[in-house]
Amino acid sequence: MTTIRTPADEAEARAVQDELRARVVLDEPGPPPGTGLVTGVDVAYDDERDVVVAAAVVLDAATLAVVEETTAAGRVTFPYIPGLLAFREIPTVLSALESLENDPGLVVCDGYGRAHPRRFGLAGHLGVLTGLPVLGVAKNPFTFSYDPPGDRRGDSSPLVADDGEEVGRALRTQHGVKPVFVSVGHRISLDNACAHTLALARHFRLPESTRRADALCRRALREATA
Repeated sequence: MTTIRTPADEAEARAVQDELRARVVLDEPGPPPGTGLVTGVDVAYDDERDVVVAAAVVLDAATLAVVEETTAAGRVTFPYIPGLLAFREIPTVLSALESLENDPGLVVCDGYGRAHPRRFGLAGHLGVLTGLPVLGVAKNPFTFSYDPPGDRRGDSSPLVADDGEEVGRALRTQHGVKPVFVSVGHRISLDNACAHTLALARHFRLPESTRRADALCRRALREATA
């Protein structure tokens, strides 16, 4: 298992982010959509008991059939601080990924990559630590602005930081439904990340990888805290 140390405080966490962010690879296209395996990861919390459960669900990218799924439970060891959420989630997510028998392939996070105030959300953090291609698909744009994309499936618009940098895209995955917010984590291009998101969101707003991982981690949390 990948060994990571929980930062002692906010300042140390930000220093770790700075160090790891420098290792992000942004010049690889990533695997072609609809090929190989795609793994969705998500977490659920019981804040009263300080319990966090992570789920990893491996899908066949061509059919979206479930190939394998696993969960891991742990203790919350880092406080909630905006922009540093990855430090609460990473240890348990890594445990879930490392218990898989299959190679995860492309990993899809319910969260952010470059679309993060420090340009290093969970998707980037997880990508650097595992070496896997990772992208983030979030339900809201965090602190960034965007113009609404067109109403058709596949329409998109840039997610823009205050300095004008395009940190991700608002992507319409279903006609007339609210967009999702796609950003690069590690070893994948933004164009390809959006193409993968559309390939995974064939019938619903959210990618099937996220839907499956969300349902599994919630079920596992109920069982862990029963």
